[in-house]
Amino acid sequence: MTTTTRPTQTKTGLANGKVKLYPAPSSLATATDLTAQEAGAVTEALNPLIGDAFALYVKTKNFHWHLAGSHFRDYHLLFDEQAEQIFDSIDIMAERVRKIGGTTVRSISHIGQLQTISDDNDEFVRAGEMVRRLMDDNAHIAKNIRDAIAICDKNRDSATSNLLQAILDETERRKWFLFELVQGANNSD
Repeated sequence: MTTTTRPTQTKTGLANGKVKLYPAPSSLATATDLTAQEAGAVTEALNPLIGDAFALYVKTKNFHWHLAGSHFRDYHLLFDEQAEQIFDSIDIMAERVRKIGGTTVRSISHIGQLQTISDDNDEFVRAGEMVRRLMDDNAHIAKNIRDAIAICDKNRDSATSNLLQAILDETERRKWFLFELVQGANNSD
């Protein structure tokens, strides 16, 4: 059996072991009327949201794939719908970072550095517990989006603030649907 090794990656672009997000290399530094400090603050606020969106997308798909119980069809479809919404938000946020001259996620390990919600590697999770975990994660992300909106507003980036408000509305809708399922906890497994 032949083994191959990957070339050693250089540490270019790393600061304290973390990927540098701002300022972008000159060939990626999109011109903006925001100051470097303003664009940097917005970039630093958005990238953890992107990391969390990737993490929540994978967790939601994990639960979609590993669901069991009497509500299989309904939850399976709901989790898939929610995962699609989450995935769509990633590109919106990442492209916004690029529009203001920042850079965004580059790899799975980079996502791991940025995410603030936990992964879910449990072998089996009951359906009701899946719903509760997703509800809690969406609530956590909603709070972080509100904090990012405040940073965008403070740094004169109303376009990013407006995009985040739409994503916040979708996040709160997901949280609401999950909350309503939790209300029937005795009927969720």
